[in-house]
Amino acid sequence: MEKNEILVIYGKKIEEMAFSLAEAADLADLIRDRDRRIGLKPNLVVARPAADGATTHPEIARGLIRYLQKNGFQNLVILEGSWVGARTGEAFPCCGYTKLAQETGVELIDTQLDSSKPYDCKGMKIEICDSAMGVDFMINLPVMKGHCQTLMTCALKNNKGIMPDKEKRRFHTLGLDKPIAHLNTVAKNDFILVDGICGDLDFEEGGNPVYSGKLYAARDPVLCDAWTASQMGYRPEEIPYIGLAEGLGVGCGDPAKAVIRELSPPSSAIETTPSGKARQYASFIEEDQACSACYANLIFALSRMNHNELNRIKGKICIGQGFKGKPGKLGIGRCTLSCDASLKGCPPGGADIIAFLQKQV
Repeated sequence: MEKNEILVIYGKKIEEMAFSLAEAADLADLIRDRDRRIGLKPNLVVARPAADGATTHPEIARGLIRYLQKNGFQNLVILEGSWVGARTGEAFPCCGYTKLAQETGVELIDTQLDSSKPYDCKGMKIEICDSAMGVDFMINLPVMKGHCQTLMTCALKNNKGIMPDKEKRRFHTLGLDKPIAHLNTVAKNDFILVDGICGDLDFEEGGNPVYSGKLYAARDPVLCDAWTASQMGYRPEEIPYIGLAEGLGVGCGDPAKAVIRELSPPSSAIETTPSGKARQYASFIEEDQACSACYANLIFALSRMNHNELNRIKGKICIGQGFKGKPGKLGIGRCTLSCDASLKGCPPGGADIIAFLQKQV
């Protein structure tokens, strides 16, 4: 797998999807030495099941562990520290990782209980947990989701979990963007597998999940986050830590430079009716056999538009395979080419959807 590639897979069988991504990326070749200590870093910010849109599905870690053990890697560890005010010791069993560790024999480390040391992260001293720095190859398992302060969170911000709580508190006093960027000059991002199954619309703690039904893999954390931002309806410059990390040499912040390789088409119909805050945006949509990924990107896009723009939308926005050859006013995705105005793509990204809709209203 090349550094500028992003591998995408859609489906329902999450463990098998993660296994397939590891195979397609030739993860074993990236790691090489079977004696290396390999870390898996999920996002377990709170003790909530993954279906709520806040935490990494344990099936993803299970699929990767199965792949790694099959390929002769046995020195594995899962490590994470929940956010300040929550306990990782409660998140591990609630999110399915205690059971996973018991069944696979993989060590489980709570970084809230770990020792740490300060590191010079390109001009900023940051304390990082010893267990994370003791890993030879780190697999980052973030959730694609919104965030109330930084707008979104994915690979770069997920590394906050390898710091002690006192350092997490300091990050908030400094403003999150700059320290997140500096942290990633030292934090390891050797392989990234993003949980895009049902991330929350706009809140790190979950509660407003939007079903996308996809996983994707990357090697460049900055490019990963820049592309994720575009899928969620943001320009990378709206997420300051992406540009700051690029400026520090962590990676590439231009989503146009990502080479997207899809392992399967986004053919699954939507699985769930939007709940919570996401439900209000569904009222603007007329859906007929829509793919989950396309529908989710439209929901994310509508949530980024202001009330005046939303109120100027005339009629329902058509989306789904059921609109092939059928008339309509506004359509999203290549299945709606018969509409008066239609945005191509399968699926189109959230940023493209916003630009298209803004032109129509």
